[in-house]
Amino acid sequence: MLARLLTIDLPARREIIVLNDGSSDGTRGALDAFGREHPEVQMVHLPENRGKGHAVRMGITRTTGTIVAIQDADLELDPAQLVELVAPVIAGEADVVYGSRFLTGSTPMSISRFGNFFLTSVTNLLYGASLTDMETCYKVMRGDVARGLRLTGNRFEIEPEITARLLRSGIRLIELPVRFSPRSKAAGKKMRWRDGVTAVRTLVRCRVGG
Repeated sequence: MLARLLTIDLPARREIIVLNDGSSDGTRGALDAFGREHPEVQMVHLPENRGKGHAVRMGITRTTGTIVAIQDADLELDPAQLVELVAPVIAGEADVVYGSRFLTGSTPMSISRFGNFFLTSVTNLLYGASLTDMETCYKVMRGDVARGLRLTGNRFEIEPEITARLLRSGIRLIELPVRFSPRSKAAGKKMRWRDGVTAVRTLVRCRVGG
């Protein structure tokens, strides 16, 4: 994944920050070896696993660029698609671009897709939005917008929290289609129904309490 991020033809200088969320499976050694060959990539090793949200928050605080994009390491989403997603932000046509997995109509139906449809519908109802993919990893934002979100989530509730705070701020948010290769639970998919309950609570909390 890192090699692909380094080679895609982005229309701007790139800053890559890798968050290792307390892995104990040899990931740290592999990342350090890669970092020695590519010192331009910033490796951040967190002492213990505290969840995706915590890693995303720590990563955002370390960014310095004018655009921030989040990339999961599992390659469900091809990093080459970032080229198209950053373009509207660079052109000043949007403040935030979401890469929607469901605008193409080709993403396989699954329980997780139905769950995402439900959470996206709740988001649209609470915030008067018209999103198709609230849970997408591909949230590309102006750097100042990303760093000003005041995020608190530590786990998967980070996705609805980011969306809720963006929609409350009134920024210009658009969606563009992206190709998606979903993982199964056997391949490491970790979201469970309890995460959906937490997501709804997060959406309501941000709507009521700001």
